[in-house]
Amino acid sequence: MRADSANSLSFNLMSQGWPERPVAHPAPSINDFTSARLLSTIPNYHLVMAEEPGNPQPLSGIDPRIHPQTNDDADFRRRLIEGILYSRWMIKTYHAVLLSVLLAFTAWHWWIKLQRRRRDVKPHKHYGTAASSSTSSTLSGNTTPPDAAKAKEVNDELTILLSKPPAVRNLSTARKLLRKLHALAIYQPPKIPMINKSLPSNSTTLLILLFLSLNLIYLLHRTSLTLKFAFLVADRASLLFVANLPWLYLLAAKNQPLKFLTGYSYENLNILHRRLGEWLCLLAVLHSAGMVVGWYTFLRTQGLGLWYFLTRDIILLGIGAFVCYELLFLTSLSAFRRWWYEIFLGTHVVLQAGALGFVFFHFHTARVYVGISLGIFLVDRVVYRLVLKSKTIRADLTLMDDADTVLVSGSWPLSHRFLSTLGQNVGSGWKPTEHVFLTVPALSRKHMIQAHPFTIAAAAPTDTEHAWFNLIIRAHDGFTRDLVRHAQRYASTEVRLDGPYGSLHALEMLRRSDLAVVVVGGSGIAVAYPLVWALFHQPDVETATTPAVGLIWVVHEAIQVNWIGQERLDELRNKGLQVCIPPPTSEAGRPDVSTLVENMVVELGGNSGLSEQSVGVVASGPDGMNRAVENTCAGMAWRGLDCSVAVEKYGW
Repeated sequence: MRADSANSLSFNLMSQGWPERPVAHPAPSINDFTSARLLSTIPNYHLVMAEEPGNPQPLSGIDPRIHPQTNDDADFRRRLIEGILYSRWMIKTYHAVLLSVLLAFTAWHWWIKLQRRRRDVKPHKHYGTAASSSTSSTLSGNTTPPDAAKAKEVNDELTILLSKPPAVRNLSTARKLLRKLHALAIYQPPKIPMINKSLPSNSTTLLILLFLSLNLIYLLHRTSLTLKFAFLVADRASLLFVANLPWLYLLAAKNQPLKFLTGYSYENLNILHRRLGEWLCLLAVLHSAGMVVGWYTFLRTQGLGLWYFLTRDIILLGIGAFVCYELLFLTSLSAFRRWWYEIFLGTHVVLQAGALGFVFFHFHTARVYVGISLGIFLVDRVVYRLVLKSKTIRADLTLMDDADTVLVSGSWPLSHRFLSTLGQNVGSGWKPTEHVFLTVPALSRKHMIQAHPFTIAAAAPTDTEHAWFNLIIRAHDGFTRDLVRHAQRYASTEVRLDGPYGSLHALEMLRRSDLAVVVVGGSGIAVAYPLVWALFHQPDVETATTPAVGLIWVVHEAIQVNWIGQERLDELRNKGLQVCIPPPTSEAGRPDVSTLVENMVVELGGNSGLSEQSVGVVASGPDGMNRAVENTCAGMAWRGLDCSVAVEKYGW
């Protein structure tokens, strides 16, 4: 390294806040001194110095300022310093890139929203029979079940149509291409062999791959994938890890600005949260492995043993953070959540709190990111979920005829908050497809701190001053099984409701469509009923679109129709709803959902044809059923139909 460039580097470092330190030893070369001074300020490197960062006192007789250095050593130190300084500058641009992407999504969302509002002010044709809102359409807990004859009649309600929606002709080449691209985007590939892992739609997969590609660029740009520079890769991985922490917590927060900006609620963004969490766990592995390799290739040659390296405070803190985040990954796997959901809930809070503490003390550069993440968590959990969006009521517990399902119901006069934009609870109402987190303290002590999500199975209050609230909860294990047992002994109990949460994406899509099809399985009727009710009770009948609406409800047992009552279905039929309830799966096996959807579209389209009609489909059920519906819509879009689909999962 030339003396003039070394002096320039030394001047730049001193101007950034590293004060000169008097040298009591024989004067080393200036590149050795500046390297030791800079490296002493880098997290983890001061393992070869004293315990305090920035203090280059020798440890175990090792002093980089007087240790004999070759030209190769000096060049290595120079490249290491330049790489570390570049990483700290580069990571600042990462947030600028993500904010630019978020700004683009926000602009697109609001432009589309404004365009649709302009179109909605024009009168539309009505396919169904519009009616004013009525509280009698609201699902209540004292519904009279249908008798056996009616139940059999419901089982036989399967319209037999042999034709599929025909391919749309006379489309322009550009429109054909756009609809084929749309079909490819909404198509959901089959499960990955061997590991039996489900994949999301192609559009979601593409978005995730683009996000991970951006992270890979920031991880590998201007780094050397050699053992000698493993420390540089480990340092870059740690910077990228902490830079992503606020985004991880923002995507997980139930109350965050992304819904207002992009229209996507937290449950729509949950898949990004999970993939980002998995990426951070991989970054933690890369950082840890890189530090061990750095010890082996550099510190070990300086006489620093492995045990001494691993037992330094800064390393122990890093190991603590590593263990917490890897346990978070293991307890967040879908199989673990499915079998031990309550353990997942508890460990997720405890482990992430411990991990933040370890990272805060392990990596001083991370402290601002840890502070932002902790702020997001506390505002979401404490300010919103425990205060602004929390409501405690005395709820009625009605055990349904199958003895395995409980209806949690309540009613109250609607309240109107002055600052509703800051968050309102269910006391002020809710929208179709929204859900709440339910806590029942009377079940046990452990249930006092647990909150479980359930879709609100009642029509959203509109022009009424009173709310009728219902949850359909089918027993599985843990909380739901305990609740059913509690309902067998008590007719009511005190519950805490945290919410509502969700988005209006599905409802808005159906309202824009000429043909609306809702496909649900089992307790997915909690999603379907409020949606269908809202379609037939538009706030502005004169200008709102009332599409032709069809409902396909796949049930396991015929008695499950009692969950909403035959009279509710009859009321919606009278308003124009086409209902298809195949024979129960316990008797006839799983139906061909694809054929049912295509048949319903043909039936709703009638004699007017499908070439100029838009089709909207909402699915809510098991993953296999949701995938079948998505791919059926992809097939119709490939044939030229204007078809959109939305999936409302009720078991995340």
